Amino acid sequence: MSSVFTKIINGELPGRFVYRDERVVAFLSIEPVAYGHVLIVPVEEVDKWTDLDPKTWHQLNEVAQNIGRAVISVFGSERAAYLIAGFEVPHTHIHVFPANDMSGYNLATAMPADSTDPAKMDGAAEQLRNFLETDENGHPV
Repeated sequence: MSSVFTKIINGELPGRFVYRDERVVAFLSIEPVAYGHVLIVPVEEVDKWTDLDPKTWHQLNEVAQNIGRAVISVFGSERAAYLIAGFEVPHTHIHVFPANDMSGYNLATAMPADSTDPAKMDGAAEQLRNFLETDENGHPV
C-alpha cells in the first residue's frame, strides 16, 4: 500500500511542490508549524531514514540545505529548522521550516490543514519556487 507521500509524488493527491528530481521531491506540509514548512521526501518509499541508501541520503540532505537557504531568505527567519520525526507517515521525510526559536520543533503545535490560508500556502510555495528557480511541479526552469 502506497504512503500518502507516494500518492502526492505520483499526482494521486494534490501537493504544492517546490523541488523535484529523480530521487527527491519537496513540497509544502499541509499542517505547517509556519508558512513555508517544507517536507523533503525521497521518491523511493523507505520508512526509516536509517535504511536509506547513502546516495539518496546525501541527495535528501543536499536538497534540504538548499531549501533551508531559501526558507531563511524568503521568510526572513533567523534559521531554517531541520527535523526528522517519521512517526506520522511511514515514508522518510525531513521537515524544514522558518525558525526564530524552538517552538516549531513541537509538531503538535502545527496548524490543522483546514485552518491554513490557501492564498498564504500558494504564496509561500511560489516564493520558494522563485528562489529555487523551479516550476509549479518543482522542476528547474
